[in-house]
Amino acid sequence: MTIRSSTGIWHGDLKGGKGTVALGSGAFDGPYTFASRFEEGSGTNPEELIGAALAGCFSMFFASKLAAAGFVPERVHTEAKVHLGKDDVGPVITRIELVCRVTVEGVDDAAFDEIARVSKAGCPIHKALASVPIELEATRA
Repeated sequence: MTIRSSTGIWHGDLKGGKGTVALGSGAFDGPYTFASRFEEGSGTNPEELIGAALAGCFSMFFASKLAAAGFVPERVHTEAKVHLGKDDVGPVITRIELVCRVTVEGVDDAAFDEIARVSKAGCPIHKALASVPIELEATRA
């Protein structure tokens, strides 16, 4: 079983503080602040990182399922739009929109749609985010 790790460090109070998040692999290390998370400030935020994880996982999983069905994709491009709102307790991810454009030859619409559905359900990051509504729009480019 593979184990991946990442770190998050925060200094100070909520609005005046600042932090960093880093991937254990060293591929990314970046700052985040109240402004980068809840406003339009520079830096990253946890929701953006969740979106990247989901988009990357789904793209790879979809490509795998297409290839297993005999349709090797040239490109699978997925954008994840993570919506951050509020509930009675505080900030909450209210939904995620996946918009996927695939360049692939030979697959008909029905097969493409079924492979997209199976890929969404089987994606490990999608499974981990089961409490969040995730919408998928998958089309061929």
